[in-house]
Parts: sequence; structure tokens; C-alpha cells
Amino acid sequence: MIGKIKDILNLMGGKIRITFEVDSVDEVRGMEGQELSIKITRSSKKRSLSANAYFHVLVGKIADKLTLSKAEVKNQLLGDYGQREIDEEGPVKILALSNLKLEKREDMHCIPIGYAHIQGKDYTHYAMVRGSHTYDTAEMSHLIDGTVQEAKDLGIETLPPAELERMMKAWESQFSKKEKSATFAEPQSDWSAIM
Repeated sequence: MIGKIKDILNLMGGKIRITFEVDSVDEVRGMEGQELSIKITRSSKKRSLSANAYFHVLVGKIADKLTLSKAEVKNQLLGDYGQREIDEEGPVKILALSNLKLEKREDMHCIPIGYAHIQGKDYTHYAMVRGSHTYDTAEMSHLIDGTVQEAKDLGIETLPPAELERMMKAWESQFSKKEKSATFAEPQSDWSAIM
């Protein structure tokens, strides 16, 4: 738990009362009046997480809570709050034997969207989903908002709103730098054939 000492009072009888200011009391709720062992240390500044790294941290916590694989949780969250893979023909879909369970794989991102029984075999239709590292600010914000809510619903502690906002501003800055540094090549033409 992270907090600050608000004040220190010397009480009669030699006791001292220390008041702390914290963002959440969930960790200590119900301990009022009990004798506790208390350890106080200075908080060291942690390296700030990028939005994508934070998404992966929450994936791990959710997977642990639900006793599922990280890949399965990541694919489900990307399917629920992420962006579908699109090519020139539209959303990318694949058909695979149902026993392959592609939604549990780490090397691809996809979610089941339907089932079929063809020539005596069971198949699953999958929608392919883009990896979170490709998301622009709005897409990442939607993914983080949904993932944070899923974590909260499971009782998992998440970053305070101010830290989430700071993280999303950093993602926006990082994304705009990527856009500015991208160079677009002109289509290669064989000008000698025209001239």
C-alpha cells in the first residue's frame, strides 16, 4: 500500500498517533482495533509502465485469478476490447479444427466467432485480432478501460485514475512520434516504359 504520513501526534501516556493518507483502504479494511505488525519504508519511484506493458501486467493478474493461461486471457481481452485484423478483403477470419484451440496460442491473436461440422469434423471459425502494440491512442484507451474494468470486477487492484491518465498521455505522445517518423515510399514505377 502506498501513502503519505499526514500528521504525527504525541498523546498522553507516551503513545504516538500517526495518521496516513492513502488512495485505497481495501487492504486494511476490517483490521480496525486489531493489534498489527507495521512496517513503514520510503517508497522508491517505480519505472512508469507504458500502456501496453500495463495491459500485459493486468493480463497476468487476471489469468492468475481465473487460473487460465495468459495467452487465453490476452486473446479474450483483445477480442472484447481490441481491434480486429483487417486486410483488403475486410476482417480476417480463419477456420481451424476445433481441437486446435487457437484462442489459447501465444503466437497469434484470435477469438472464436462460430462453429461448424463439416464432413464429420468439428471446426471453429476465428476472427483474427491485432496485437496491442499496434494500437493508436483511442484504440489503446478502449483496451485499457475494458481491461481495467475486468480486473476491478475480479477484485484486482488497478492504478489510480490519475496514473492511468498519465500513462495514456504518454502512449499518445509515443504514438504521434511513431506517426511523424514513418516515411512513405512512392510506388515504384517503371518510368522508362512510359518515356
